[in-house]
Amino acid sequence: MNDMRKIERDVKMTDTKITARNVNVHYGDTHAIKDVNVDIADKTVTAFIGPSGCGKSTFLRCLNRMNDTIDVCRVQGDIRIDGKDIHDKSVDPVQLRAHVGMVFQKPNPFPKSIYDNIAYGPRIHGLAKSKAELDEIVEKALRRGAIWDEVKDRLTQSGTGLSGGQQQRLCIARAIATEPDILLMDEPCSALDPIATAQVEELIDELHRDYSVIIVTHSMQQAARVSQKTAFFHLGNLVEFGDTDQIFTDPKDPRTESYITGRIG
Repeated sequence: MNDMRKIERDVKMTDTKITARNVNVHYGDTHAIKDVNVDIADKTVTAFIGPSGCGKSTFLRCLNRMNDTIDVCRVQGDIRIDGKDIHDKSVDPVQLRAHVGMVFQKPNPFPKSIYDNIAYGPRIHGLAKSKAELDEIVEKALRRGAIWDEVKDRLTQSGTGLSGGQQQRLCIARAIATEPDILLMDEPCSALDPIATAQVEELIDELHRDYSVIIVTHSMQQAARVSQKTAFFHLGNLVEFGDTDQIFTDPKDPRTESYITGRIG
């Protein structure tokens, strides 16, 4: 019976969470993303790597329709989460972003208390029926964000008073407070020191047991440390996608090899 459970778990681990087909993105006359096709697995850390301006952050923002907020941006193609078209008229972008959380490059806590930073999303989405339930959600999110022990005695203090690394973990906790299925991270460690970076990387390793995590990173070393799958973008094209070990040790495309070895980028 235990073997059967393990088989079922292993099958679930490889379930496809996101499918993208023929995705193109234009900013005015600029063709930023060109015919991207990819399947992203559930409960996996997927890293997007590539030179600056290659389209990796633009594609990341397609996955929770953040590009909708940019007037000159036009997204074409088919993107599905659990088989559901995210551009279907029945999909509310606000609800979509509750299920597809996002952590940005620079920590951006709200100018509110630590408690209210976490409680904000659950409140507006009606996830708690009482103060006790909200307290429970806040504690659970802060624990999952690996910051509870550091802030539990100062929940009424401002989130902006925390250190940079603590602020980023607070933002991760805020993103997961609405119980998302997917967590998008756009260079979440680029503004952090090495110790804070190591803490966030350790947290990412824990989070992928419960979430599909997609991280844009400028650091190939970070991609190699935290991800199971890696996608290499170059000039708006998804050049290569595969197991992280394979991408870094035996890339199939010469452009990938050139980037990995430092000849381009």
